[in-house]
Amino acid sequence: MAKKKKQKKSRASKGRRRWRQLSFGGKIWRVLWVSLLVVWGFTVVQVLFCALFNPPLTPLMVKRFFQQVGDPERTVRFERDYVPISQISDNLVNAVVVSEDGLFMYHHGFDIRQMKMAYIESKKGRRERGGSTISQQTAKNCFLPHNHSMLRKAVEAYYTSLIELVWGKKRIMECYLNIIEFGDGIYGCEAASQYYFHHSAAKLSKREAALLAACLPTPLKSNPAHPSRYLSRQASVVQGRMSAYGRVKLDARREDLTPRYVKMMEEENLWDFAWWVLTDGESLHKKKK
Repeated sequence: MAKKKKQKKSRASKGRRRWRQLSFGGKIWRVLWVSLLVVWGFTVVQVLFCALFNPPLTPLMVKRFFQQVGDPERTVRFERDYVPISQISDNLVNAVVVSEDGLFMYHHGFDIRQMKMAYIESKKGRRERGGSTISQQTAKNCFLPHNHSMLRKAVEAYYTSLIELVWGKKRIMECYLNIIEFGDGIYGCEAASQYYFHHSAAKLSKREAALLAACLPTPLKSNPAHPSRYLSRQASVVQGRMSAYGRVKLDARREDLTPRYVKMMEEENLWDFAWWVLTDGESLHKKKK
């Protein structure tokens, strides 16, 4: 025991001597890479934990709670009931794919073509289209606050790549449907199904699934149980796409997917998009001059 204590003290003293011998720049560099390593390790632990368990809370849940508490006209509500993907109707899986991300089974987390179209529209001052895939939405809802900074987008891209690598499509869809917001204080498909239709998510009909999917862009303004004309029309569009798209097979192997779509998704990656944004931004800057 005494020898071990002496060895630990000698190692600690050597570490202090090495630290004192470092230049100021060397100390900054050491702190920087150790901090990055710690942050990276923390994110990996987060993703591994959520590969097995749904998050107890998400940043959006916390944000909505404080918004409800601070607004006397809003009811403080927290409806959430996690269920495995086996207890979620295929109709809902189909509905959210055709509504939110038709190429979900083909991409590696990012739909570059949609991202480019969203970027062009935002530059022209038009209404921004949703360029985010279900994988990106899952990463954002699970790990990140809902703001619109470039830093958040960059971190979202990192988490998206990580969950695509570690989780796979089936787990991504399961987590997405369990944490996504379906109303003010209503999170996940099971809570939404019980709240709006008074039965479990396993029993959702095509129409009910289409209504839930149609409300996702504006969950705080939509009521699938009593849909507005607009929401009803959007649900009908989703329902029509569901029939044309067919059943989504979350366990499908890549070689069993449609080759044309697989090839299309492999043509460009996130680095290509980043380079495209930089070069496009430079050309826009030159045009202004």
